[in-house]
Amino acid sequence: MSTSVFKSLINTAEKRGAGYIVLLDPDRNHDHSLEARVDSAHQAGADAIFVGGSLMMDSKYHERIKRIKNNSTIPVIFFPGGVNQLNEHFDAILFTAVLSGRNPHYLIGEQVIAAPIVKDLGLEVIPTSYLLFDGGSHSTVEFMSGTRPLPMNRPDIAVAHALASEYLGKHLIYLEAGSGAKDSVPNETVKSICGQVSVPVLVGGGIKTPEDAREKVKAGASFIVTGTAVEDGESSHVMKAFSDAVHVKE
Repeated sequence: MSTSVFKSLINTAEKRGAGYIVLLDPDRNHDHSLEARVDSAHQAGADAIFVGGSLMMDSKYHERIKRIKNNSTIPVIFFPGGVNQLNEHFDAILFTAVLSGRNPHYLIGEQVIAAPIVKDLGLEVIPTSYLLFDGGSHSTVEFMSGTRPLPMNRPDIAVAHALASEYLGKHLIYLEAGSGAKDSVPNETVKSICGQVSVPVLVGGGIKTPEDAREKVKAGASFIVTGTAVEDGESSHVMKAFSDAVHVKE
């Protein structure tokens, strides 16, 4: 039996110190550069590609996912923005609940709609808690989900949400400051959460430099996710700097 995507990622993170994941948004603005971005992720030594975005601005979203999958030699994992983005070209799905918010549609409604489709597609499911933090700007996720982000200056609230995530059986906890955030999730908050939970923690949003990424790993993060930080530099050396900072054992 082949190793699951989730187990493979965990094994890689343990071996390399932490995992590095590149987030691609397959909207029409990136149509011309998808293959270049995938190739850059490979050259940089990324461990997986997350694919997701809050909006589908044209009808070619699924076609772009197929292009990403056909050009990728590392797992392509769906980071969902909506049920309409589901298709067969993913290796796995972060089956995500926005546990930082109180909007029932993103706690259970969207998941119930998606579940039969995920089952029919045969996608590997990775139960994930999504905790959105206030990154200093109004994120698309905040607007589209109709939820308030967690305050940056209250690590106790963040820890309580992370513990609830683990007790609800989530396999991953994703700490996110939102795409294009001014500020990343504070290192002390990451450290507090990682010191209290026993499931892997991903951190993304507002991580602008390799040094930022390394500090998150030192604080206990199992995975670092970058998206906007590398959009302006499609060459592999930009991602490679992040990869080297995250893969602290190599």
